[in-house]
Amino acid sequence: MAGLKWIAGFPANTRDGLPRASAVLVLNDYATGYPIALLEAATISSARTAASAALAAAALGSAPAPVVGVVGAGVIARAILDHLVAAGVRPSAVRVHDLDERSGTALAEHARSVAPATFHADPTPVLAADVVVFATTAAAPHVREPFAPGQLVLDISLRDLPPEVLLAAHNVVDDVEHCLTANTSPHLTEQLLGHRDFIAGTLAQVRAGELELTPDRPVVFSPFGLGVLDIAVGAHVLTVARARGEAVEIPDFFGELTRW
Repeated sequence: MAGLKWIAGFPANTRDGLPRASAVLVLNDYATGYPIALLEAATISSARTAASAALAAAALGSAPAPVVGVVGAGVIARAILDHLVAAGVRPSAVRVHDLDERSGTALAEHARSVAPATFHADPTPVLAADVVVFATTAAAPHVREPFAPGQLVLDISLRDLPPEVLLAAHNVVDDVEHCLTANTSPHLTEQLLGHRDFIAGTLAQVRAGELELTPDRPVVFSPFGLGVLDIAVGAHVLTVARARGEAVEIPDFFGELTRW
């Protein structure tokens, strides 16, 4: 399968109570290139993002029933909490921080179906959790204090942490080339140092047993998000929709199907 995801991320949407991002996904036949499906992709994208975070929590986390702190209470954060449970990472408590108290309390209410959950206007107790999730719209680093050994930081929004925080941690990414672009936190760190030696490796290496991390530092997982995974999830959604009879066909969509 081939494909294209178009995602429009507009952080100002959150002021009007709208999700930050909307998206569509086009799936193309791999042999001919013809588009075969058009899917709403914001849900697909959030699920793929959340699954990546949950996979990292299961592979990199050390606490069996961690306290989870969430910074940023939007669609992605909600999906991450749901996927953590699906991946077998069941929190003992959830702490939520957001600049918008309404969003923060809404996410805390959602999380109470899994564990005791509280909203915190002060991020300090949230940042002290066993697993800290960043799912914000931040455009520049805003966290200054380093994390403690044993903590796992899922830096999903990629721009919350300054280089000095990353340099005090083991850094794991999904794909090195993808992640060290666009002024992400790892990219800023590379620009500061002039090299990539601070990257310990990838999540795939951890899962394959090729990378072991010592417990003397916190672990920061920074996933840029691989578009090929959106295509894979979209292809799965299409297969299930066809099996259920829920795919809507559009007859005569193509003007010509023969060359002459």
